[in-house]
Amino acid sequence: MSRNLISLSAIATLLGGTAMADAPSVAVDIAPVHSLVARVMDGVGTPDLILPPGASPHGYSLRPSEAAALQDADVVVWMGERLVPWMEGAVATLAGDAAVLTLLEADGTMLLDYREGALFEKHAHGDTDDHADHAEDAHDHEEEHDHDHAEDDHDHEAHSDDEHDHGEEAHAHGDFDSHAWLSPTNAATWLNLIAAELSAADPENAGTYYANAAAGREELEALKAEVNALLEPVRGGNFIVFHDAYQYFETDFDFPAAGAISLSDATDPSPARIVEIQGRVRAEGIDCVLTEPQFNPGIVATVLEGTEAKTGVSDPIGATLEPGPALYPQLIRNLATSLAECL
Repeated sequence: MSRNLISLSAIATLLGGTAMADAPSVAVDIAPVHSLVARVMDGVGTPDLILPPGASPHGYSLRPSEAAALQDADVVVWMGERLVPWMEGAVATLAGDAAVLTLLEADGTMLLDYREGALFEKHAHGDTDDHADHAEDAHDHEEEHDHDHAEDDHDHEAHSDDEHDHGEEAHAHGDFDSHAWLSPTNAATWLNLIAAELSAADPENAGTYYANAAAGREELEALKAEVNALLEPVRGGNFIVFHDAYQYFETDFDFPAAGAISLSDATDPSPARIVEIQGRVRAEGIDCVLTEPQFNPGIVATVLEGTEAKTGVSDPIGATLEPGPALYPQLIRNLATSLAECL
């Protein structure tokens, strides 16, 4: 009996190892998307995260292990070149045989236009209908306007002040805001798209992928209810953000920001923009500024000088969180908590 138990155990181990080995190799660009893919792959395999937590998605040099993950990938899931321009060539060169899911170009992805100026119009948040199908023609839109910016390679440092201001207004990211993962509504759409892509590559586990996606969507619905409950006591509070990255979150939860100190996370705001924001903070009684650890605290201090506004720290890309299935809901939860506590 003992020998039989050992044999059965050995066989189970071998079969388990074979199942994991047969799972598709999946490479993902940023931690929030990696979290969604990991949720769909739960029980089947583990995706590879290309961009380490805390690294900027706008410019990065691949390490050998990350290049190898792309080269070995059967499936690549990424936001797209509007967010991670440096990865477009790497995917084409290293993962030429892989199936590629580009979320910013996927059907059903809600895309929002970049907001102009230091002050946001209140109606901008309710204007999502025109953008819900924007992803379908995103590629044509790129060709029509010949967007070779690729975030302008973030060479703004070498520009003059006038060119710097022009770069902010032209939005190095492109014509639409690429921070689309901060909408749980988008995340729910992507779970199904991810399940479909993985099922095409690995039909034997299709049932697991779709079941995980369905469970993930239910979890996101519960998360949205939790976040709304967190925000309800401070709803109507006035806040600004350091850089304009949060309008997808603001739209999903009907909690608009009053403005942003900087339009881009690639450049510091111009002196004229800081003066404009200072005026807004004083005139409208701004209660809170949401900033991020990598931004210059001196700029925030200048904006808040002579006011009673508080600051809160947010982490929109999950730089401080452990990668995995739990990262995405924790990221959204932490953002809501930071905002509620700041207000």
